[in-house]
Amino acid sequence: MRDELADVLKGHNADYVEIRLEESQITRIIYRGERLEEVGTTSSVGGNVRALVKDGWGFVSFNHADKLRDKVELAIKQARLVGKEDSKFSQIEPVVDIVIAKTKRNPTTVPLASKKQLLDEYNDIILSTPKIQTSNIGYHDSRRKITFANSEGTYIEQNKLDLNLRLTAIATEDGQVQQIGLSLGSQGDFSAIEGLQDQVREMAQRAVRLLSAPHAKGGEYTVVLDPVLAGVFAHEAFGHLSESDFVYENQRLCDIMVLGRRFGDEHLNIVDGAAVPGLRGSYKYDDEGVPAAKTYLIREGILESRLHSRETAAKMGEMPTGNARALNYVFPPIVRMTNTFIEPGSVSLEDMLSDIKEGIYAKDWYGGTTSLEMFTFSAAEAYMIRNGKLAELLRPVVLSGNVFVTLNNINAIGNDLQMSQGGGCGKGQQVPLPVSNGSPHIRIRRCLIGGG
Repeated sequence: MRDELADVLKGHNADYVEIRLEESQITRIIYRGERLEEVGTTSSVGGNVRALVKDGWGFVSFNHADKLRDKVELAIKQARLVGKEDSKFSQIEPVVDIVIAKTKRNPTTVPLASKKQLLDEYNDIILSTPKIQTSNIGYHDSRRKITFANSEGTYIEQNKLDLNLRLTAIATEDGQVQQIGLSLGSQGDFSAIEGLQDQVREMAQRAVRLLSAPHAKGGEYTVVLDPVLAGVFAHEAFGHLSESDFVYENQRLCDIMVLGRRFGDEHLNIVDGAAVPGLRGSYKYDDEGVPAAKTYLIREGILESRLHSRETAAKMGEMPTGNARALNYVFPPIVRMTNTFIEPGSVSLEDMLSDIKEGIYAKDWYGGTTSLEMFTFSAAEAYMIRNGKLAELLRPVVLSGNVFVTLNNINAIGNDLQMSQGGGCGKGQQVPLPVSNGSPHIRIRRCLIGGG
């Protein structure tokens, strides 16, 4: 295959050409209450060609790999129609490599009937809980083999596994509706979602308890976020602002996201990197053949880097970070996060709570929106903090504010980093892309809270 692709890539009048071939197998199981809405495994084969000519891109995707040279020429022809300037594309060393996926228990070897039986058991636990009206369950696993070659001499075969499970319990009483979710995932280890019976039962019971919980009084509080919600904050509120295609296309953001600017205290470090091993966003090479990296976005409170493809790095005079990713062969790679997290500090949760006279402890999440630097997130559950101790359960609360003000208001970072691997990231119609995010507990002063 390497020689065949190298031959196809020769002799073209273009600044750069790449070919991506993909074979995939995907299993999905979806429940809505007692109803099994989808169950099955699908396979697909396809690929794409991307060509760069005078700073213009051509892109062709296909389901059959015959006549590859014709597809390359079509992509180059498209690029010529839009290219008008000198191409800006960072140079990297060519790579030849084959990457094998390794996991404890490959989900593609687990029979479909066994997967369904496990999810039936979880669904029965949820639905048998008093006051639970319905449930939502979504399971997904995939195996992909991606072959990548470019006109610079790179040839990479990567085998990737992924697994994701989302369980939701929805409780109702007297017109009130409350829900709690549990999201889990792994880099293709089926054992990550086995043995969850106690967690699922407790999740359903928490949804019921929320029905009788009081609302929080709106206002500014000192707030402690658990690792799940703090990780979502790092990803959604700040991580997307670090994706360089978003930055250079928006002048207002360019003026804000200036490298070297202080955004927090010295204890604040925010990282993104596929080179952090064993997580859903981990890989050895991105979809441009750039080796994975670990990138400090904020180091000791200072904006140090942002996330790049080869094109955005060249246009902004910076180095590629290995963050060009495509959901599958139907799409070209764009700048995406991988594993995004706040690094741990040295404060225990007990100490973090100890000097709060009245505050709020916010856990997990089930929704949110961002608009440039402004954010609104819904915590899935919350508790009052009174005199340094966790007190009564509250209805879900809504946190909102300016991300840069909030970063500056983080005044304690825990020593208990946890990574959340459930769900996926969406951008440019490419969703859900496997990622992970995480954080230790963090404490934020003067955080605006509204009732959920």
